[in-house]
Amino acid sequence: MSNSLGTQASLLSAIEAAGTKAFNPSSDESSRAEVQREFGALISRAGTTSLISTLNALIKPDRVPRWLRLRLMDILTLLPQRPDGVRATLEFVFTTHPSNAVKSSEAAGPQKQGANITMEALKMATSILATPPLDIPAEQWFPGIAPQLISLLDGADGADLVKVASYVIGFGILGRRQFGAPGTAGWRAFAEPMLSAINPALSSEKRAGETMVFTSGSDEVVDLQRETTLIQPDDLALALKRLTSLLNSHPNPGLTTRLLSPLMKPLWALGSWPGIEADRDSRFCSPAKSLLSIYLKISGNEERYISIIKYLLYTGDRISDNASWVYRSTGSQIEVKKLRSSATETPMELAWSQMDSKISAFVELLKTSATEADTSKVFLTLFHRFFEVEGASQGILFAVEEKADEDPMNRIVEAKVLQGMIDTIPDKLVADSKGMLELAGQVLGKFEAPSETNESVPVALSLLNIVITAPSFQKTDVDSSLLHSVETSLESISNSGQPDISQTARNLRLLLKYRDEVEDPSERPLAPSDRQIEDRKTYSLALSYITQADSPPPVRSEGLNLISGLIKSNSPILDIQGVLVLLSSLLGEDDDYINLRVMKLFVQLAEKHPKSVLKELLDNYVDANEKATVDTRLRFGEAILQVIQRLGTTFMGEAALQVGESMLSVAGRRGHRPRTEAKQIRDERERERKQKAAEKAWGGDVPDLSEVVDKPGEQTQEEKARDEILAQILQGWESKRGSEDLRMRASALSIFLAGLETNITGLGAPLVEASVDLCISILTMEPEMEKAILRRAAIVLILTFVTALADAREQGRRLGFGLTDASREDILRILEYVAGTDNDGMVQQHARDVAESLRNWQMTSMLPEARDPPPGLASIAGLDLNRPSLPSMEPSVRPRIEEIE
Repeated sequence: MSNSLGTQASLLSAIEAAGTKAFNPSSDESSRAEVQREFGALISRAGTTSLISTLNALIKPDRVPRWLRLRLMDILTLLPQRPDGVRATLEFVFTTHPSNAVKSSEAAGPQKQGANITMEALKMATSILATPPLDIPAEQWFPGIAPQLISLLDGADGADLVKVASYVIGFGILGRRQFGAPGTAGWRAFAEPMLSAINPALSSEKRAGETMVFTSGSDEVVDLQRETTLIQPDDLALALKRLTSLLNSHPNPGLTTRLLSPLMKPLWALGSWPGIEADRDSRFCSPAKSLLSIYLKISGNEERYISIIKYLLYTGDRISDNASWVYRSTGSQIEVKKLRSSATETPMELAWSQMDSKISAFVELLKTSATEADTSKVFLTLFHRFFEVEGASQGILFAVEEKADEDPMNRIVEAKVLQGMIDTIPDKLVADSKGMLELAGQVLGKFEAPSETNESVPVALSLLNIVITAPSFQKTDVDSSLLHSVETSLESISNSGQPDISQTARNLRLLLKYRDEVEDPSERPLAPSDRQIEDRKTYSLALSYITQADSPPPVRSEGLNLISGLIKSNSPILDIQGVLVLLSSLLGEDDDYINLRVMKLFVQLAEKHPKSVLKELLDNYVDANEKATVDTRLRFGEAILQVIQRLGTTFMGEAALQVGESMLSVAGRRGHRPRTEAKQIRDERERERKQKAAEKAWGGDVPDLSEVVDKPGEQTQEEKARDEILAQILQGWESKRGSEDLRMRASALSIFLAGLETNITGLGAPLVEASVDLCISILTMEPEMEKAILRRAAIVLILTFVTALADAREQGRRLGFGLTDASREDILRILEYVAGTDNDGMVQQHARDVAESLRNWQMTSMLPEARDPPPGLASIAGLDLNRPSLPSMEPSVRPRIEEIE
């Protein structure tokens, strides 16, 4: 039987025959037992890819008896648990899903050579893999598929499958509360292996004891392994790589926060590792630094930065009361060691020689990841802690809790960080200028002339200089009492006679006194409101997140979230045209997740600025300059479709006119793209040149090696013919001699169809009439096989038009246009011809449906329209019909029950 598994057909016949014998309920149980063992061996020997295709063919309705179909479905649902089951399942879905138009010979190749993966197919594959069968617990299902999906994150099988695995893990499993919450089966199978390799304390499994001891007597025990390797360098580097792939390929800010929140301290320790080593930096430091930056940009605040300062020299943590883990450097690698220690020992090493590099790394982290507001708050908090200013004003936000037993070393670290921030990023410290001015005023207010050890005054003067010289500072925005207090303190310090600070205080006093007189009052802008200030900061932050060249996908997604919030709040800070240009540039990139977010933003903007949004989308869709690819233009078409559907009945007027004209111009047969034609001519000349060179090298005709590559022996004649037809169709879709791409023409008809369904009266009679004429022309004059998708779109548009006419008549609405008897007969005649002669089965079926709908509408149009019922008796001479004692003449009035008090 094993020899009969050479082809798909023989495997199908073998499984059907063996399954019928093994599970036929009419046979006795004793005879079925031996056959069931043979059936199980047959299933075990069959390859996973072939088995999936075969079982899917057998479980089709009425293909095999129901009792066998149930058995085969059980086997099919368990195939992802095989070592290669996940990969085989993904490839089967991607090659057979209706949304994938690709040759089977191409699809059978490795995905890393170019997968044709649509979002619809990806969602189906995710549903299959991320949902355990009803009779299998999630605790058993996920451990079987987790190693396979996680290994795809390594990238060895191609970037496409990295995105697929990230979507299945991030969206299908960890993105669902049922499986992705900490402690659940999905979290333990997918998140915990990566997280625990970076922070061993996060592992829920107790590791086997590794202590090696010997005894030299009854009372003496000596530990031989006080320090053991817990995580190998390769495992640590692999976990960082997989976590980066998961978060960058699936930009979900919520999932990013949940995964990285327990890793903040370990990521800081790795990202700020001292010393320069190329291999160590590429494998450990750079990935950790990138992940930490992503986390802080998405959910960072001043408290998280303060906690990093607290653990500035962090290298490890506790696992239990008598053990801890710590990062150790072994040459150019970093590994995790397990230490046996007493309960009073900690793994943190106060390596003061590394403090300067750690402080520089922290200040650089603030510079690249923190907002100006967070940076300013961090500085004010540290300043308050170090100089112990009491009685802080209400406007300053301090996340400080002074403790009596605070480590004095922390104060040294904080002082060095303060100095580093002043020296490196002084321009980012004035975001909260009011709070900084109040704090500086309090420090200067406590100045005592005899004291020569007060270190706070020079720092306070530096802060005051930063605030006063800031371009946005204006005396009129400062409370008069605070301003007077600061001026008094400066005068006192300038008269103290201390050369280090007196002259500085005198200069600042003069600058503060004449600060507003330096600028021309007429050129001074109006002071923005607090909301405008915050919105401007949010908008600038969003733009920086999106436009930075090295910004990872989760951070760009967070930038889009910030813009979405500004749109919802109708912020006046938004530059609508600038936002539209930015969104258009993002939609031109090949990133499905970002593209979906961008389309939602277009829809949001269209609610308030429909004309501007549609104009931007239409310009990119029509692509008059011929710069965009077909895929990019189709994405803009999808955005236009969503905007039309969101506008609903408000889709009318100039906006509807622009959309209708643009769609008909793209869908028409006369479209010409001269630059595309010129490129096609150049490409054709280049192909001819290469062909001549190849013929010269071969000394004659160049042999066709495609049959050798495609292994025709594994294909039937039917499969070869189908592949040839598909190749002809796909080739025919592309633009030829400068004509418009067929996919674009079909897309334009589909978008126009959506406009008809949304608000047919908004498009108007001329456009609707022109669209029907165009569709009739396509059906009669473009019968080629490769143009079937165009004819399908055309005939569905006609069906939508007929349905709209019928609905309007049924609802008593007047559209302002319709069909004459002659036009109706012409359309019906053409539809009957198409239904009998077209070479595409779907077009034929649609033609029959539309013809039937047209006949039904013709019959109903002969009936009189429903009118309002005739009015009742109005009056009779000499008789009052409004008397309550008489019965009501209104047919719609029902008896009323009234409560009488």
